[in-house]
Amino acid sequence: MTILRTSAASPFGRKVRIAIDVLGLAPQIRVVAADTNDPADTLRQQNPLGKIPTLVLDNGEALFDSRVIVEYLNAVDGRDLLIPANGARIGALRQQSLADGLLDAALLQVYEKRYRPDTHQVASWLALQQGKVDRALAFAEHNLATSAAAEPHIGEIALAAALGFLDFRFDRRWRSTHPALVRWLALFAERCPAYDATAPQLAL
Repeated sequence: MTILRTSAASPFGRKVRIAIDVLGLAPQIRVVAADTNDPADTLRQQNPLGKIPTLVLDNGEALFDSRVIVEYLNAVDGRDLLIPANGARIGALRQQSLADGLLDAALLQVYEKRYRPDTHQVASWLALQQGKVDRALAFAEHNLATSAAAEPHIGEIALAAALGFLDFRFDRRWRSTHPALVRWLALFAERCPAYDATAPQLAL
């Protein structure tokens, strides 16, 4: 059976888990928790980067990162639901890129605060990353918050995962200044039950 190595708190893992559910592939893929900080975890043998998510195929081959996994899932499914084959393809991929970039900037802030003592944190670096998050949110608020494909494509899934991560790690602060995105995310959660089903718990 194909195995997805991830953690409940990983936003990129959540993106892949939602994509799997949208395609109806959940019965064929087993989710196995991974600890990226544990040198004994087999993740480091499966993926030389030791990163999640990693998709381990039936033949033992491992796929990484989330974008490659999504491309694979879309191809296996064959309906082009995640990555449209028509003129909507570039728009969906651009939206995924925006959301992934937002997540990268948000994660760098989390890691700066988690792995550096207060006296060694660089305020200008944190501000640089937060600027990326703010601009990405503003762009999504004005350009993406009204879009809704019949079936969620990967751009929408990635954006929802990114907003969920901001809820989880940044105290939902984005919501007070981005009302259109708040409405969009609520509608997405209604259309896609996997969004709530994959939500990380604050205790993690």
